[in-house]
Amino acid sequence: MADLLGPSDIRTLAERLGAAPTKKWGQNFVVDAGTVRRIVRIAGVNPGDQVVEIGPGLGSLTLALVEAGARVTAIEIDPTLAAALPRTISERAGVEAPVRVIHADAMRVTDLPEPPRLLVANLPYNVSVPVLLHFLETFPTVERVLVMVQAEVADRLAAAPGSRTYGVPSAKAAWYCDVRRAGDVGRAVFWPVPRVDSALVLLERRTQVLTSADRASVFAVIDAAFAQRRKGLRSALASVAGSASAAESALREAGLDPLTRGEQLGIADFARIAEALGPVESLR
Repeated sequence: MADLLGPSDIRTLAERLGAAPTKKWGQNFVVDAGTVRRIVRIAGVNPGDQVVEIGPGLGSLTLALVEAGARVTAIEIDPTLAAALPRTISERAGVEAPVRVIHADAMRVTDLPEPPRLLVANLPYNVSVPVLLHFLETFPTVERVLVMVQAEVADRLAAAPGSRTYGVPSAKAAWYCDVRRAGDVGRAVFWPVPRVDSALVLLERRTQVLTSADRASVFAVIDAAFAQRRKGLRSALASVAGSASAAESALREAGLDPLTRGEQLGIADFARIAEALGPVESLR
């Protein structure tokens, strides 16, 4: 068993490094061993799994992943924390742990030493959705994702068409995965204690939507549909179609009522609209 980090360990380690949590990088460190073990369990981490972790911070979740036998690639933007993580893992895991640390902005990472099967992370709340979508697109080997995010973001990611919280994150995540909320997380497990609630989201890669439209075209349609979510799609898609009448023609070709709103459509519907409109060049 790894020697996981508790509240006093986190504060001692942060003091030793002179590393105070910053809003700039959305840092809230997990101080509860039960929470990180729960994350690893829900993620379904098995011995030997190649896992990418984004924003490991002081190493709370990293240690739990190592304890489960994972091979971890940890991507950390904070240079102080990135430099300190290998020592923390070595001291507290009791073994020569299979952990690689990459000091980088996760949004700029396009290659990894080994193709990851899982993404498990306590994502910085201010960039959680862009980072998640970037990794799903860039690393098709990722089969399952378990992330801790702001509860409001979790609701948006897991929302179904027709619900109040359904929007751009929901539709774009559905391009890659089946998505569901996997539990709530109390504020007291973090240091510093955040002002918002948190939740776990599980995303499992599924067969991609059958369509001749490319991802960029489908995503352009999604962005336009929700940019004016109170309007029917005939008006909302006018900018990408070239005119409201062209949007109406594409919608009818896709088998949809031109007055339908974006919040009522699933990812297959957006793909049919993109097919009817043509390649992404016509959406600019």
